Amino acid sequence: MANDSSDFARSMAIATSGLRAQAGRMRVISENIANADSTSQSAGGDPYRRKVPTFSSALDRTLDAQVVTLGRVKPDQSAFRVRYEPNNPAADASGNVKYPNVNSVVEMTDMRDAQRSYEANVNIISATRRMIQRTLDILKT
Repeated sequence: MANDSSDFARSMAIATSGLRAQAGRMRVISENIANADSTSQSAGGDPYRRKVPTFSSALDRTLDAQVVTLGRVKPDQSAFRVRYEPNNPAADASGNVKYPNVNSVVEMTDMRDAQRSYEANVNIISATRRMIQRTLDILKT
């Protein structure tokens, strides 16, 4: 029985690490979407640069299991979008304005993927809790 309860605790802790990682991913995605149309505050300057979250796995020695963590958030080095808007205060000398390298379609796809991963981890926690409750019900009778 001791191994069963520690397996339940390990399952929930591993799923919780997935929840934390996906929540961090959602934070980065929301930052990208919020800044999708922002420009530089100075003429000819660079606008917001898209951020890309990374994940890493780590051995949790107390659980004796691999858990996921949100790794470094790296800047996307792809080119900025450029539009000719000579009347924009952020325009350079030739009248071009740089816009962030954020593609809303890509961000929405990433958000949907993060949402599904988050929900899968929530389902693991819910299933584990139901299994614990059923075990306790059996022990009461």
